[in-house]
Amino acid sequence: MTIIRTVSSLTAVFSFLALLATPSIVSASSSAPDAPEPGAQAVHGMAMHGEPKYPEGFSHFDYINPDAPKGGDLKMAVVANGFDSFNPFDIRGVAAAGISNYLYDTLLEYSADEPFSMYGLIAESLETPEDRSYVVFNLRQSARFQDGVPITAKDVKFSFETLTTKGHPFYRNYYADVSKVTIENDNRIRFDFQQTSNRELPLILGQMPILPAHYWKDREFGDNGLTPPVGSGAYRIGSFEAGRSIVYERLDDYWAKDLAVRKGRFNFDKIRYDYYTDETVALEAFKAGSFDFRVETSAKNWATAYTGDRFDNGTIIQEAIEHHRPTGMQGFVFNTRKEVFSDPRVREALTYAFDFEWTNKNLFYGQYARTNSYFENSELASTGLPSGRELNILEQYRGQLDEDIFTKPFKAPSTDGRQGLRGNLRTAIGLLRSAGYEVRDGKMVHAETGKPLKFEVLLSQKTFERVVLPFKNNLARLGIEVSVRLVDSNQYVQRVREFDFDMITQSIGQSDSPGNEQREYWHSSTVGANGSRNYAGVSDPVVDQLVNLVIQAPNREELVQRTRALDRVLLHGFYVVPHWHLAKDRVAYWSHLKHPETTPKNGTDLDNWWAKP
Repeated sequence: MTIIRTVSSLTAVFSFLALLATPSIVSASSSAPDAPEPGAQAVHGMAMHGEPKYPEGFSHFDYINPDAPKGGDLKMAVVANGFDSFNPFDIRGVAAAGISNYLYDTLLEYSADEPFSMYGLIAESLETPEDRSYVVFNLRQSARFQDGVPITAKDVKFSFETLTTKGHPFYRNYYADVSKVTIENDNRIRFDFQQTSNRELPLILGQMPILPAHYWKDREFGDNGLTPPVGSGAYRIGSFEAGRSIVYERLDDYWAKDLAVRKGRFNFDKIRYDYYTDETVALEAFKAGSFDFRVETSAKNWATAYTGDRFDNGTIIQEAIEHHRPTGMQGFVFNTRKEVFSDPRVREALTYAFDFEWTNKNLFYGQYARTNSYFENSELASTGLPSGRELNILEQYRGQLDEDIFTKPFKAPSTDGRQGLRGNLRTAIGLLRSAGYEVRDGKMVHAETGKPLKFEVLLSQKTFERVVLPFKNNLARLGIEVSVRLVDSNQYVQRVREFDFDMITQSIGQSDSPGNEQREYWHSSTVGANGSRNYAGVSDPVVDQLVNLVIQAPNREELVQRTRALDRVLLHGFYVVPHWHLAKDRVAYWSHLKHPETTPKNGTDLDNWWAKP
């Protein structure tokens, strides 16, 4: 499951390949609602597995303050080289920060304290049978776009059709299993599915942002540029300075403001994003009061930079807020499309040259733990040796898998102990020799071709050079030549979209309910699709099958075991050099900002905060 919305502290979503032809779109002109089919009762919300936490008629989510006052301004910062688009759904251009979150509502709203449950927003209710072979959304008659035009099934159909044919490739693959769309009346629309084993489809269709068909009727979807569009969300674009700043203004007459899924949320009158090109300048601007809230990603800054009278007297608050969401995988990602990284033995060898213990102690003030799973900080992570149901799943593919998967627990290399880094480098040399490499005149070269082992690390953040350079120096001791290229954020995004890199530093986020987005990350069909998040170029028939098993999991326990199996196979594929993780959100904010006493398991969400009157 991928949340297709941008919360205030998260980065933009990248996307992936189109697989199937466009589903057929059918319209019907009935004026009265059709009765639910047998076994498909209309419900207010739905969980991926089991029953949703919140009952029909609930008043608000537990993790918000329903009495949070409206008003005040929120000033935010973005470290990037500006924006050139107000269309977050198109692969071209760089969209303004926050636009998909604040301008557009979805059919359903996600609950942040459950693995994957959604509740009615634009859709008042939904209907789906036990086998989840289709879903019907019943739209609220009160739902409106920001220009007052009612939201109807025609807009839902238009949104689906536009996103899957003209939008980012992500949408086409995400909704690939939809076979037919039928408008049953103005407030009722049905989606039929090609297969009944993908239980996630009703929920992820509920994540679809709804666009106004009437607005786009005489406009080209990909050419909107910086013309403020009409949305359906709680905010509209108030003012902007091209590439430098954007201000969102809250709608007093927002149609959904009194719904249970919106109570206590979206409280600021104005939300402003200012763009900075340098992280250090942005930090100093925050401390000077130029903006109000900051998520700190630098351990060094967290340990040393948040000092002074304003911190001592409580004018600025520094807080590490614990969360229980999967931290995913951050690491040096190998682009296996490149010949230099095509051999897993080479990739494994290079993992031994990264000294996490030294890095954590000398650069990060001991704040981090080593990552050993793509689903770290969750029950989905594989540990030890496979056993029970997970082992049964993997046994089906034993002849296609490395035997180490069954005999050696995965653990990222450590430099603790007597041998330290020197012992790790000896292990690396052994792996490289087994892959056909040898040292000649101090250079690691392929024994047959004489081609040197060298590659480039592509970066967009200068602060990461201090992590990369020690790694580079360790690799130099193996005779491996590494260059580091720092480019601006726009160039970086474009090169990553086109897989024009050898190695990047990347974070692959995960949810507590993995599903269709795993195709985007790992499926062979996404290897050649520009814009996909299959950064490593994973193309493995076993991985493809495990991804399908995860998507088709019939219950929570089976989802956990299938995900662990996928995790284990990916780890033993050595597609990344694992970095580190932290099960806390490090935030700093000016004291006029307030947040609810309860933090959901997914952590900090500024949409639940408010300004002190």
